[in-house]
Amino acid sequence: MTAETLPASMPPAERTLPAMLQRQAAQFGPQAFLQLGDVRWSHAQAVQLAATRAAALANAGVQQGDRVALMSSNRCEFLELFLACGWLGAVVVPINTASMGPQMAYFLADSQARLLVIESAFLQRLSRPVCEGTAVQEIWVLGEPDASDAAYADLADTELADAGLLVRPYPAAGEPVPAAAVGPGDALAILYTSGTTGPAKGVVCPHAQYYWWGVHSADVLGVGQRDVLCTTLPLFHINALNTLAQAMLIGCQVVFETRFSASRFWPAMHAHGATVVYLLGAMVPILLAQPAGAHERGHRVRVGLGPGVPAAAGQAFFERTGVPLLEGFGSTETNFVIATPPGRSGNGVMGWLRPGFEARVADENDVELAPGHAGELLLRAHEPYAFANGYFNMPDKTVQAWRNLWFHTGDRVVREADGAFRFIDRIKDAIRRRGENVSSFEVEQVLLSHPAVAACAVYPVRSELAEDEVMAALVLRAGAQLEPDELMAFCKTRLPYFAVPRFVDLRDDLPRTENGKIQKYKLRDQGVSSSTWDRQTA
Repeated sequence: MTAETLPASMPPAERTLPAMLQRQAAQFGPQAFLQLGDVRWSHAQAVQLAATRAAALANAGVQQGDRVALMSSNRCEFLELFLACGWLGAVVVPINTASMGPQMAYFLADSQARLLVIESAFLQRLSRPVCEGTAVQEIWVLGEPDASDAAYADLADTELADAGLLVRPYPAAGEPVPAAAVGPGDALAILYTSGTTGPAKGVVCPHAQYYWWGVHSADVLGVGQRDVLCTTLPLFHINALNTLAQAMLIGCQVVFETRFSASRFWPAMHAHGATVVYLLGAMVPILLAQPAGAHERGHRVRVGLGPGVPAAAGQAFFERTGVPLLEGFGSTETNFVIATPPGRSGNGVMGWLRPGFEARVADENDVELAPGHAGELLLRAHEPYAFANGYFNMPDKTVQAWRNLWFHTGDRVVREADGAFRFIDRIKDAIRRRGENVSSFEVEQVLLSHPAVAACAVYPVRSELAEDEVMAALVLRAGAQLEPDELMAFCKTRLPYFAVPRFVDLRDDLPRTENGKIQKYKLRDQGVSSSTWDRQTA
């Protein structure tokens, strides 16, 4: 199945972040572009900030193609560094702020980042073992650490300094440098997405993919120059960065909140004059659980993007707030490929194919199936570099995912007679919770590192928020005793909060094949039982 090509406003060679920045400065100059807290940028200021922060990166020895790791909450420095890396031709590597030491060490080592920029709030997770075996040479600290902060003093003066690392506060910007000669296929970012049977994979996102994210999202939402886009989502994911691209291309304003708060959501939208909002599936039931009030109508929001929102929740949200939520599908590796157009009832489907892409529902041999038959969703793009370039340092995984010139999503879907795609389930052993991909492999490795655990299996079960919850089935070593809450305390120092299991089943054995492989589908089918321990009710 294919769709017509969407007209583009920038020639192929100019589909890069530096060209986008220069174009916006020339076209929209003094108009409001960005707000985050008390910080406000015009479109012209954004290009200046990118050029001067790129100078600071260059002064630290960062060159075109170098990786810069960035662990920060939603702050203006995050955006400044993102733009500066694109301007310099460096590659930004955002790190999820929920990451703990083991994940941080893996991201730094795998990406071979030479510079780490980290917010002071996360310094306590940084240690010499985290940085050993990596290419990191220098660490910039965002924010002003308390002078009495022993962790910062130890890192800056002893532990990391002894390892030959320079630790210093976020430096001042330099004199502006010219934009690097980058092409649309050059890497702009490496975004890590959780694996299922192995470590997280670094998705290499080229400049043109970022451009097309902005083009397609703005087209679906009907974004115009008078719009005010507002998101509470974290900047280390493509969703919020995509919102920035929309404002950059269209010439409107984008407002970033520091975090999602159900009680503050509508007052914030009213205060900002937001017209377009961005939500993930579980956020809508959370908002609906708040007491109804006039504040849900006292706003200017005309539309929202809400991928993964259950149809009933979307309808209830519209009835209470007057805001229609558009469904859509896109992954870090692809783009905004499938969407429900405004004014068209999705009736619980993912949507219809966007212009510029092809889709196929296929069997295990990649043979296309007829409408009404469930199979894996395969995708490809008409435009060059509209999808990711592959997985960093994982050529075998890249070939496997892009085999036969199609990207294999790992999602089982059905194509309806009218061309709509309906999500059925995941083919891969993947878990999606709170808008985050959880690696069952990663959680299993942490559980198995506990001396009392002999075997385990981690898998998804559905929650009351219509998303996945993390469940673990455990077999203890002979003679060992272990309380689930003790195991959770063990996990909380080693896993992101969203990956810590909610449900735990202690078992005598796990279902296995004749070859000894754990049959997770049987565990998923059994789900939560009366003997299951629940962290939320314990």
